[in-house]
Amino acid sequence: MSRVNELKDTLFIGSRERDDLYGRVFVVSAFGGITNLLLEHKKTGEPGVYALFSNADTDHGWHEALTRVEDAMHKLQREVLTHPADIEQADSFVAERILGARNCLIDLQRLCTYGHFRLSEHMLQIRELLSGLGEAHSAFVTTLLLHRAGVNARFVDLSGWRDEGDVTLEERISKAMNNIDPHTEMPIVTGYAQCAKGLMREFDRGYSEVTFSKLAALTGAREAIIHKEFHLSSCDPKIVGEGVVCKLGRTNYDVADQLSNMGMEAIHPQAAKTLRQADVPLRVTNAFEPDDSGTLIDDQPADVPAVEIVTGLDIVSLEVFEQDMVGVKGYDATILEILTRHDVRIVSKVSNANTITHYLDSSLKTMRRVEKDIAKAFPAAEISTRTLAMASVIGRDLSGLSVLTRGLVAIADAGLSAIGASQGPRNVDVQFILDRDALQPAIKAMHSAFIETNEPCLTRAA
Repeated sequence: MSRVNELKDTLFIGSRERDDLYGRVFVVSAFGGITNLLLEHKKTGEPGVYALFSNADTDHGWHEALTRVEDAMHKLQREVLTHPADIEQADSFVAERILGARNCLIDLQRLCTYGHFRLSEHMLQIRELLSGLGEAHSAFVTTLLLHRAGVNARFVDLSGWRDEGDVTLEERISKAMNNIDPHTEMPIVTGYAQCAKGLMREFDRGYSEVTFSKLAALTGAREAIIHKEFHLSSCDPKIVGEGVVCKLGRTNYDVADQLSNMGMEAIHPQAAKTLRQADVPLRVTNAFEPDDSGTLIDDQPADVPAVEIVTGLDIVSLEVFEQDMVGVKGYDATILEILTRHDVRIVSKVSNANTITHYLDSSLKTMRRVEKDIAKAFPAAEISTRTLAMASVIGRDLSGLSVLTRGLVAIADAGLSAIGASQGPRNVDVQFILDRDALQPAIKAMHSAFIETNEPCLTRAA
């Protein structure tokens, strides 16, 4: 979104004229970096307004952080807008929203000085309030930009700003879209939508794709399109090189789910479920290559078996061994309950007579707490954790390709060794467990074996 001025001339308008401009609804995220400033940095954990407010010993930290958000918004909109009148409108919009949020937080702090009220009970609503500021800002600025270019754009604010909050997501979207004619207007919709259930409670920062998918389903969209800065490709070009990765072109929701499991989301799994159930196909395109059709994701099987993607992620293995486990029920259920309680994401698992091993996407800090709880439940068990990595070969149909065998051979030929490997009966993915420093070389070796040695792909994708 920070490059929306470039997208104006490609994605939003491009070669389209008059009526061809319309018939499209755009759901936008916040400008780059704004959500990090509002909440906390997604990668480094550096506290933003929310994190500082939730741990505030004094008012100064979060007040200063909110001022930094305001300054960043002013700077970003000056990089996008050129007309003084548009800049003035955007400045007024930011000032009104930031002041409203600041007053809300001050009032809440004051209210919670009374013993009847607990700040902790309101933190989720505060997180949602702050998140909505980012999307509302980018949608408003984008609407101004398009108006100046002659497009009949319409700002659609789903953030619930000074609006009644006791509505469902469906009601929020339907009410906002009720009087809009997308054939003569271009709705610019906020990715965050306020509703009684609270999107962030379940989806946290994945909320914009949930809003996007629900909007597509409710409006009966012919197609849902996610515009990214890159193509959905056979591998990370940073690992194997830009010249050898292939644009997928076509895949299905089953593959999209496997990608999500590997931390490489084409779309949030819940959003994919909504689209799949509504029979709305999804297309992932490169926003800066508007003439490229991108990759279509639907529910159709592959015409022929083929490897489509090789990817991987760092994991932590949790191994629980107890000699007396064999034939006894309850171990698996107890371990699963503990992992759920600590909000640990399970990537995969294997087990035998007396050992259950989970491969997890988690921090070692969290794993220490998990180990402690499992030890309480099973005092005689031997519990161990280990930092590892998982490489995965994915495709709509891998039957008959001997992926497990060929993958192990490719890994060995690269001078590496696999700690473990598994393949399920659905034939959509094969997983290889490796030491962390072997992950990228193994991905590169298997991409060479499964993708680069086949017929040249029709479209190479950077």
